[in-house]
Amino acid sequence: MYVAVKGGEQAIARSLELLAEARRGDTAVPELELAQIRQQLRLGVARVMQEGSLYDEELAALAIRQAAGDMLEAIFLLRAYRTTLPRFGYTRPLDTSAMRVRRRVSGTFKDIPGGQVLGPTYDYTQRLLDFDAAPVKPVTPADTPLPACMPRVLDLLDAEALIERSEPGGDPEPLDLTREPLSFPADRATRLQNLARGDEGFLLGMAYSTQRGYAENHPFAGEIRMGEVDVVICPDELGFPIEIGAITLTECQMINQFHGGNGTPPQFTRGYGLSMGEGERKAMSMALVDRALRCEELGEANHAPAQNQEFVLSHSDSVEASGFVQHLKLPHYVDFQAELSLLRTLAAQHAEDTEQPPRSIAGGVPA
Repeated sequence: MYVAVKGGEQAIARSLELLAEARRGDTAVPELELAQIRQQLRLGVARVMQEGSLYDEELAALAIRQAAGDMLEAIFLLRAYRTTLPRFGYTRPLDTSAMRVRRRVSGTFKDIPGGQVLGPTYDYTQRLLDFDAAPVKPVTPADTPLPACMPRVLDLLDAEALIERSEPGGDPEPLDLTREPLSFPADRATRLQNLARGDEGFLLGMAYSTQRGYAENHPFAGEIRMGEVDVVICPDELGFPIEIGAITLTECQMINQFHGGNGTPPQFTRGYGLSMGEGERKAMSMALVDRALRCEELGEANHAPAQNQEFVLSHSDSVEASGFVQHLKLPHYVDFQAELSLLRTLAAQHAEDTEQPPRSIAGGVPA
């Protein structure tokens, strides 16, 4: 990862002063408060928490304000802060089947147990700029409150043995990508970790590619749900699990076709995505890319960009990508002078071989 370098301390100090001034803007305008960012820019806060790998709305809002709205910079700030925090333990696996749902839709069945719950979404807006925003009206509670938890839509297919099941005995112990380097081939648990903190735009592009020029399977949105899930830990000194809070999550399960083979009956397969906060587009993109990366496991041809795990996993991180691109702004004087000297030598040799005078450059280039 590339970071700032030393040099020109006076100029750097002045640059930081200018940055603080530009970030604050007109001092006659009230400064944004963190509560405003948390409440009114909640989708941006959710993205920064997700790709920063730290669920803390207050810190994510602070990072957004400090970065002047640059989400990639805010993600970098939050992830850097995360590395300073001690780790006290691990939570139990989150039970998303017990989610207290605020939004739940399925593109596969019209009538589902518990019903379609539209919740807060831009899906049904007209995408017109609202210059005269009306005051927010209090939402009238529904006549029938939502049930405490809703069954999964994919359980309907599972009951008929028409969709793959999880491995017996549960998931294997996952690798911790924040402490161990990524290596290939990567198992699914490792891939999902990588995708979870991957750049949303990159994953969206990869997901889009699976449905256009490099389509292999037609996906169906089996279920997308958003709501609160309890976080549970089991401290060694207590010996029993306790709830320490709840977090908002968005979960997506995509359904894809699979014709079976090698003793496996024809059945649907799954792609899985999970995002902190309200991150529906990220969760959907992640689910599509997850399914594409399972091609070899399912005996499918591996020829699309989204199916190449080394390409996808090595280039999906926004902090790494941003740092590598922006490091080109740093001084490369020695490297460039070496290449410039070599090019001048080659140009002179070419002119001598062809008996042509070397081309002059207006103004000249400093040696």
